[in-house]
Amino acid sequence: MEIRYSVSPKDFKKYTTEQIREYFLIQGLFRPGKIKMVYSHEDRIIVGGVCPQEPILLEAGKEIGARYFLERREMGIINLGGKGKVTTDRGEYILEQKDGLYIGKGTRKVEFSSMDDSNPAKFYFNSGPAHMTYPTEKIEIKNVTANRLGSPEGANVRTIYKYIHPDGVKSCQLVMGMTVLEPNSIWNTMPCHTHDRRMEVYLYWEMDEDGVVFHLMGEPAQTRHIVVRNEEAVISPNWSIHSGVGTKRYTFIWGMVGENQQFDDMDHVPMADLR
Repeated sequence: MEIRYSVSPKDFKKYTTEQIREYFLIQGLFRPGKIKMVYSHEDRIIVGGVCPQEPILLEAGKEIGARYFLERREMGIINLGGKGKVTTDRGEYILEQKDGLYIGKGTRKVEFSSMDDSNPAKFYFNSGPAHMTYPTEKIEIKNVTANRLGSPEGANVRTIYKYIHPDGVKSCQLVMGMTVLEPNSIWNTMPCHTHDRRMEVYLYWEMDEDGVVFHLMGEPAQTRHIVVRNEEAVISPNWSIHSGVGTKRYTFIWGMVGENQQFDDMDHVPMADLR
């Protein structure tokens, strides 16, 4: 498990492009037959990706000091690839592409497998500390409430799917979902915001091979950017804006942990304040 430590906004202002990418960009999440996990000290979220050929068991490492991975944690999973299966001590769950799964605290076994080796699953997951157990629940994309936002004039027509949130599948602190942009729409979350009470991770995907997203971060008056490619993720601290613009349309998965679960608890940034 890779460790990423917290970064002060004062130090961040001095970072080079290489340093920004080192601290915040997550690459190589879906290597065939492998599992990759990044433990961030930003609210102790764990970001992971697994592309199983043979079944892969999720194991706890020294980094979390637990007997098993979800002893004191919960997790949300969204499948980006072919049909896959997640096996737990509480049941088996078949996930088509864009289906999700919430797994509650106390689940001892979590095993990932693909149903077709020629079209493997790509399980993306976020995990945060949990203080109580909520039921494990499969989340089919067809049953997720879709909210359409944006306008053609703003080049940001998009549909937001809330998978794990207070009005849907319940959790302790994890909130997770997916935003799908329409053709000819390239902006997300602009005008931008921060939420000082929660951190967030973006995973960008459904991008062309030569497409990129310029993910914006930093304090509103000290913005920087990271060039992000398909199936790469960005850790966004609570003090940072998190917005992006792509060369073409794309999809992104967002996950948050922190003090509350209110999706609309944002500190909006006036456009005039951006630098």
